[in-house]
Amino acid sequence: MMARPWNILVLCADNSANSILAEALLNALGGGRLCAYSAGTQPADRVSPYALELLDAQGLMTDGLRSKSLDEFTHPTAPTMDLVITVGDAATAEAGPSWLGQPLITRWDLVDPAAMEVGGASGAEIRQAYMQAYAALAERILTFLSLSFEQLDRAELEQHMTEIGRAGAGASVPNAAEILSAEEE
Repeated sequence: MMARPWNILVLCADNSANSILAEALLNALGGGRLCAYSAGTQPADRVSPYALELLDAQGLMTDGLRSKSLDEFTHPTAPTMDLVITVGDAATAEAGPSWLGQPLITRWDLVDPAAMEVGGASGAEIRQAYMQAYAALAERILTFLSLSFEQLDRAELEQHMTEIGRAGAGASVPNAAEILSAEEE
């Protein structure tokens, strides 16, 4: 009998790019082992259209994805988190509240591709930045999912999560739809 799925919150500043990509990837690839959410300490008005375009191109569901405030996950009726992954800088990691249930908190520092949208970059440059972020997240998430994380003690899991956070982007961008169809075979 499987224990309840792990609740994972991916936290960043604006919840429009990296955290949205991670939420979609974790839910798609998690195989029922987890339930992923995302939030921002200062949420944007909308999810980046480049993030949604990329997720669509990768065959991932985008229905229901929205930029959310961290406040949605800090009240007593919110799901209790087992793991909080920050995908921003140190300031984002330190902005988190005191969590109910004392989840493991880890940092996966990534460049925010949404910053390029206001920096005058071309559409091709922005799409490339999103692909790089997606590749880094996919590699880290697949590594995390290869662990028997439900059975590791906190210290072991913390060590693994720190190592995963230090990993760079893979040489190629994994296609989530291909991964999912290979798992079904």
